[in-house]
Amino acid sequence: FFTHDQHTHSRPSVGVYASSSAASADSSGFNEPKEDDDDSSSVAAFLGACWKFVRPHTIRGTILGTTALVTRCLLEADPSLINWKLLPTALMGLFALLCGNGYIVGINQIYDVNIDAVNKPFLPVASGELSKAKAWVLCLGFAAAGMAAVLLNYGTLISALYAFGLFIGWAYSVPPLRLKRSAFLAFLCIATVRGFLLNFGVYYATQAALQGWGGGAIQSLLGNAPATAPAISAIAWSPAIIFITTFVTVFATAIAITKDLPDAEGDRREGITTFTTQYGVPAVATLGTGLLLSNYVLAVTVAMLNPSSAFHRPLFMMAAHAAAAGYLLWSRSELGKANCTQPAIKEFYRRVWNCFYWEYLIFPFC
Repeated sequence: FFTHDQHTHSRPSVGVYASSSAASADSSGFNEPKEDDDDSSSVAAFLGACWKFVRPHTIRGTILGTTALVTRCLLEADPSLINWKLLPTALMGLFALLCGNGYIVGINQIYDVNIDAVNKPFLPVASGELSKAKAWVLCLGFAAAGMAAVLLNYGTLISALYAFGLFIGWAYSVPPLRLKRSAFLAFLCIATVRGFLLNFGVYYATQAALQGWGGGAIQSLLGNAPATAPAISAIAWSPAIIFITTFVTVFATAIAITKDLPDAEGDRREGITTFTTQYGVPAVATLGTGLLLSNYVLAVTVAMLNPSSAFHRPLFMMAAHAAAAGYLLWSRSELGKANCTQPAIKEFYRRVWNCFYWEYLIFPFC
């Protein structure tokens, strides 16, 4: 490595030793582990890029949400209906949701590469870690695998809802629709998928499995399904499930509003209209905080009224939501104290997601 002239007259360069060592290694075959290490590094780098590609914070939300909803359904179900043989079906449902999640966030990165180069240069497509061709292969693979899992394990209604969710993900990002260009349509898309479709879909699928309403949509088409699922109107809806579906739909709306807080610069460059580009960071952060606070007021009120004694621990429910409201107010205060700098904005948005995770963590115990 010492190749400057001042070193060449005093002693042989380290580069000479390195070259001779490399030659000796080649002749002895000791370079093979180095090639294996390179292969391992390439695989590790690709897997790391894929992990960033699927946006881990959304993966955590999907896993927590699904687990909380299924747990609540099982706690409220007739114990005689619970069968461990249903576990593979439940895991296939989670697999399908994670695939749908990967498809939606992935296709958004493909079409947002110029925006992400400014707002999120760490994302793998924007940084060049993952080519667009590989990103497309991953997205199409996610969509195909998820759709196949649903068709083979769940009925026609869940399959249709899943396909509708994939369509919304496509319409959100891909021209000519590219609904994200409209602030209103953008939050409507996110609230629909993350709020209604996820919560309703998981609840309905769990009830279908417990009640033995039939196999997959393909089995139904072939006439091999053991039973026919009832219409949506015939399902007895748990007040707790109605609550969490409403709560998370409102919460997803707040996420849709605040997610653009750190992205104002790139959105302006690409002509994307968001609430942040229109009204500024402080106003939108306050709007999102207010929306979430109204959600927490709703939660405390529901716990106090406790319709049909749906919540077994109303005091815990009130305390947990009051604590979340306090955390949220503190987070907004910290953002203001930092004068809405970019690091503070990102931290505020991260804390909004913490509140989201918290809701699903406490839900089974309320």
